[in-house]
Amino acid sequence: MQRRQLILSLSSLAAISAVKAKEAPKGKILIVYYSRKGENWWDGTTRVLQTGNTARMARVIQRTIGGDLYEIETVKPYPADYRETTKVARDELAKEARPAIKKPLPDFSAYRAVLIGHPIWWGKMPRAVMNFIEQADLAGKKVVMFATHGGSGLGTSAEDCARVQPRASVTAGLAVRGTAVDRSTDEIVRWARSLRLSGREAS
Repeated sequence: MQRRQLILSLSSLAAISAVKAKEAPKGKILIVYYSRKGENWWDGTTRVLQTGNTARMARVIQRTIGGDLYEIETVKPYPADYRETTKVARDELAKEARPAIKKPLPDFSAYRAVLIGHPIWWGKMPRAVMNFIEQADLAGKKVVMFATHGGSGLGTSAEDCARVQPRASVTAGLAVRGTAVDRSTDEIVRWARSLRLSGREAS
């Protein structure tokens, strides 16, 4: 009798483990972002930020769903002056420039989902982010775009990413005004949970 109960108990545990394994997300989440700290546009004037708007948004997402962070950094820094940076960004866009990225790209084989965040410059993602996307091995990955902006929303980010990564499943995600990131934490958390990537959604 005791042996039969033991066998039944072990069978039940195996069944529960199988269900959990089936429900658990497979692979890790990578949260990629480009963010510019220093002097930024802020409600009609400029303000010096110790941490860029998109970086703060990316960290809220990571605290909510977990995952690894990868910051895109350019070899050549942008000017400290905000208006000078906008001129450089406009020139890069006109010339279809691809600013060099400082760090090696991550090993994408470890990830099943990649979230890519950035500010919107002239209605587009920064050219360094486009450079990253063009080099990244995103085939078969779920890719979700998110952004901070001054009025342009997500711009053409999702469409541009899908165009150069046709084998990835690209989704347009959340766009938050850069000046509103700190007071949009609840919105960012709800959105991150709605992606259902981590298994933390019920928490």
